Parts: sequence; structure tokens; C-alpha cells
Amino acid sequence: MKDIFDKIKTNLGPIGEHAKESHGYFTFPKLEGDINPHMKFRGREMLNWSLNNYLGLANHPEVRKTDADAAANYGLGLPMGARMMSGNSDYHEQLEKELSAYVQKEDTILCNFGYQAMVSAIDALVDRRDVIVYDAESHACILDGVRLHMGKRFVFKHNDIEDCEKQLERATRLAETTGGGILVITEGVFGMRGDQGKLKEIIELKKKFNFRLFVDDAHGIGTMGPNGGGTGEEQNCQEGVDIYFGTFAKSFALIGGFISSTKEIITYLRYNMRSQIFAKSLPMPLVVGALKRLELMRKHPEYRNKLWDIARALQKGLVEAGFDIGVTNTMVTPVYMRGSIPEATNMVIDLRENFGVFCSMVVYPVVPKGMIILRLIPTAVHTMEDVKYTIECFSKIKDKLYGGEYAAERIREGFAQQL
Repeated sequence: MKDIFDKIKTNLGPIGEHAKESHGYFTFPKLEGDINPHMKFRGREMLNWSLNNYLGLANHPEVRKTDADAAANYGLGLPMGARMMSGNSDYHEQLEKELSAYVQKEDTILCNFGYQAMVSAIDALVDRRDVIVYDAESHACILDGVRLHMGKRFVFKHNDIEDCEKQLERATRLAETTGGGILVITEGVFGMRGDQGKLKEIIELKKKFNFRLFVDDAHGIGTMGPNGGGTGEEQNCQEGVDIYFGTFAKSFALIGGFISSTKEIITYLRYNMRSQIFAKSLPMPLVVGALKRLELMRKHPEYRNKLWDIARALQKGLVEAGFDIGVTNTMVTPVYMRGSIPEATNMVIDLRENFGVFCSMVVYPVVPKGMIILRLIPTAVHTMEDVKYTIECFSKIKDKLYGGEYAAERIREGFAQQL
């Protein structure tokens, strides 16, 4: 019999196998300084397009003061216990009530972490008789929740309503034999491509099929819709979203998440989501901090408007400069290029070391071989000067990439010395 650790010596995983070369630079980089578009990386100032701080609230003076006062008043330990046993408070319930109103749902449950909450909610909502139908490009938290499902699941091609309908036909036939129901899961904003999920079209399928819709709107809450209430609000179909998930990790620039639905569904989740029943409640400073952030979102639509001004200028400028940004119709801005992994690494090193621009790189196995995505996350605290400079830098590195400069062995070795 083998030692269970033996396989680790030969199989570190598709990302882990590059850990020796990438750790500290491409993976687990350390950005230092106040959270804003200009931070330090390895001692150099960088124009940063890789922060989950859409509305610029992370370093807002009112937010910083609220966070500091809450930490001083309550410490990080209160409330001490799981929510069901001893970890409830008026502030927790107030936040749930205000979030419910913001996303136009009857009730809400707070969750310690967004990723954990999605996995746990799927586990609580379905049993082995039920069938899940989900979008092929769903976030990893959805995929992990689906993997835990003991019943059947069917995947439909990304945002392909015709294929979604086909999978619903299959799911319906199966559910009729098992005596179960159907849960459809998709996203409001897809964080890699930047396109919106086709919520309205999926909801329209309820006229033909009996299912419930669960929407992960991690990137949509605070950014989409006339009031920032999310992608369902943007598409004027929030009523058809049966279960709405939002995270505090993006627009709120915080930790935690929430799920909103009818009172009946939320009551069920309160007593059946194992990740919340058996985990410590959200610390008071995070809850009070979330309340302040939500207040600012509601009172200051100009933050959201500024985000969109920056996003539109960035995307328009990139397209005019000849870049492919795919099908994004949100603030998430992917820049598609062609090249190998070595070329991608050389390009990103050049971008950071010689141009002072920091953004995320996405390569195989996350995307097909030969594709490179540089993903830009605009925020309300970026400036038009940041946009102009970034487009100028991207134009230069694109010319170098397609001119073959990043493929040269001597260049690769030279850049490697900087790691």
C-alpha cells in the first residue's frame, strides 16, 4: 500500500507544478501600501489593475474610520460562537434586512465566506433525487458545489439558451423518474469573460419547464443595475431569480457574503447550511463595516458612475487600439492575445518591470493552449491618465509579442534573472 503523500511528489497539480518558478511573482505576489491603483510590488510602484475594489471603498475615509472604530469597540472576537448557538446580534439582523431591500428579496442570510457559502448552499438545496443544470463557465465555487451533489447534473454551453433548454429537457425527463426537482445555476457577471449571464432568457424558460434559478452575482452586486442592486436589476428580471447570491469581496472590498430569497427559503438555509451552522459568526467589525459600505453604495451612485466611466474609456480605448476584449458587457475587461506560456510570462515580466503595470495573467489550463488573457479590473479610483497610460503600454507589448521578442531565449533568460 502506498503512502497517501507519495503522489504529491510527482503530481503537484496543473498550477502547483510551476510553483518553484512562479511563487512570489506570478502566484502569491505581495502588493504593499494603501489599497489604491498605485501600490508597490517588489519595491517598485505599480499601476494596479488587479484589485477587487470596484467602487473604491477599501480606502474610503468613512470606511476606514468605521472599520477602526468597530475594531476598537468590539474587537475581532465578538460575537463568540456560531450564529445559531451564540453568535447572533442586532447588527447581523440589520445588515440582512438592509441587504434584502437592496436586492429586492424578502429575506437574507449572512455567510462567512462567499466561496464556502455557494458550495454549502448547493449542498443544502438539492438531494440525490434532484437534478442540477449549470453554465459551463461557472465559477469554481459553483463547480465544487455541483461536484458534491449526489444526484445527476447537466452542463449547458456558456450562455447558450438553446443548449440550456436541451439540458432542461433531459433534466425534466430524469426528475420525473426520480421524483426530484431541478435547480439551474448561473452567474450574473462572469468574472473571466466579463459578459452577463442570460438571466432574462433563462427565466423565460420557466414557461416551459419547472425549475428554480440560483444566480451567483459576485461581480454584479454594487456594480450592475440603476441602483447597484445587481444583474437581475440590470436586466429587469430580479423577481425571476429565486435565489440570489452576493459577496462582500468585490464591491464591498471586505470579507463574507450573503444569500437572499423568500423568507421560507432563507429560514430553511439558516437551519440547514452546514457551513454556517457549524462555523463562527461573522465578526462584528466586518458586519458594521458592511453596513457602512452598503450605506455609501446607496447614497453615492457617483461611485458606480465613475467606475463605469473608467471601464467604458478603458474598453473603448483598447478596441480603438486594435485589441480583442471579447464579448464583455460589464466592467470586467479581458484582453485576448495569442502566444505560448513562456511568451506570456516574458510579456508580463516586461509589463511589470519596465512599464510598471500590474494585472492578472490567465493561460492554459484555465484557457485553451495558445491563448493569453490579461484581465483588467477597473475601479472608481482609477483615473483617465491611468487608462491612457495602460493602453499605450499594452500597444507596445503587443507589438513586441507579435514581433517575436518575448519568444527569444536570450530575452527569457534575462527576464528570469528578475524573478
